[in-house]
Amino acid sequence: MELKKQFSDKALEDFDLIDRATKHNDEQAFAILLDRYKKPVYHMILKMVRNVDDAEDLTIEAFAKAFKNLHRFKKDFTFSTWLFRIATNNSIDFIRKKRLETMSLDTSFKDDNGEAVSIDVQDKNLNPQEEAIKAQKIELIQMFVTKLPAKYQRLVRLRYFQELSYEEIAKELEAPLGTVKAQLHRARELMYDLVKGKEGHI
Repeated sequence: MELKKQFSDKALEDFDLIDRATKHNDEQAFAILLDRYKKPVYHMILKMVRNVDDAEDLTIEAFAKAFKNLHRFKKDFTFSTWLFRIATNNSIDFIRKKRLETMSLDTSFKDDNGEAVSIDVQDKNLNPQEEAIKAQKIELIQMFVTKLPAKYQRLVRLRYFQELSYEEIAKELEAPLGTVKAQLHRARELMYDLVKGKEGHI
């Protein structure tokens, strides 16, 4: 009864879907949650990272992470709040890592005396926290990649595990950029289907 006073009808529907998903491994419940929040999560992430391809990747990561940890969800707040927090934190980690990688080694400032002050730029070796984040991401995606058709598996590994850009993947595979983008889009859609179905392996 307390939940009805505290939360909206939509939030209560989400709680019911979560119960069905976690207690009965109801694939339809996972699918409804994904369909309900996929667009708003994607648009929020897109505003943060300002890149369509990265936003699509981060959206699927957010749902994979949320569904993997759905059994830990507590009804102290809405599912959407919890999901958006996961998506936001994941995106912030991504942005921080990107900024470190794109800082120029030649960047310098001059102090009040006109002397050049060099900047210590962090190297590309990940710190322990970043290593943990990357390992977690790989673990999440690894659960799906082996279930993809063979032609998509290498693409996904290059994009998610080696974190190559679309241009780098096209060069690596000696394939047109448009083909790489189209096939990765299809691979992502297949992974969404696996996330929705959960396949009993998360």
